Amino acid sequence: MDCLVDLLFLFVIILVFLTGFLFAPLGLGGGLLFVPILHYVAGLPLDSSTLVLSLFLTGCVSYGSGFIHHREGLIDFDRIRMGAPSALIGCIIGAIIVNILGSSMDIVFKILAFGIISWAILKTSRRISVGRIETEGGENRPLELILGTGFGGMASSVLAIGAGAIYIPVLNQFGGLDSRRAIATSLGLMMVVIPISVITHALLFSGEWPELIYFFGLPLGVISGAIIGAKMGLQLSEKSLLSGFILVLSIVLIRYFIDLVSIIL
Repeated sequence: MDCLVDLLFLFVIILVFLTGFLFAPLGLGGGLLFVPILHYVAGLPLDSSTLVLSLFLTGCVSYGSGFIHHREGLIDFDRIRMGAPSALIGCIIGAIIVNILGSSMDIVFKILAFGIISWAILKTSRRISVGRIETEGGENRPLELILGTGFGGMASSVLAIGAGAIYIPVLNQFGGLDSRRAIATSLGLMMVVIPISVITHALLFSGEWPELIYFFGLPLGVISGAIIGAKMGLQLSEKSLLSGFILVLSIVLIRYFIDLVSIIL
């Protein structure tokens, strides 16, 4: 039995490594995959403790990849200063919402996750189909940017994600940033928001926490994957990165859809 447990934990480490490797160059934290891995593979309950662990791992990706992008001079700190306050307010509100939902969190989480993932896939597919390239950015519209990052912060806490799927199109369309800089700046926002989200969730949660090995072992795999992925991702085309993003999210979307159908029926 202990051998099976060790093999399962090793498998989880491999999965989070691959998640960090894939999501880091996309400017995403990986929470869209961390929660399914922790819930479906590791068997952890879908409550605040698992969300905190997912956010912790997401923070590892954002810092591991964010430093690489910062070294390349791609992070726009003016946009971070503009969007961070509303994102922080949003993440605190999101943590409070999760605490209020309690046992209803499972179904609510999966419905919201299904919606966010569907939105991210549609927006990304559209960006590929219309041929938006790395040198293009939208108009600079501060109000829309502030509202968008605020929503991203709230989604980050509720869904235990980095919210890059929200930050990136917001920064691109309303922050005037090209795709590469939007990706890097998205990571910068996560580096500011995620620690506050983790602290808020932890203060509000009063149940049982996962074993400490998850908090010490999994981050090593995630950080390694994020650093390697970020370095390799800088050499890949935007279309390749976004296509991989769509493929992975589509798999997760199908899994949530199966769960929701089984609950309804």
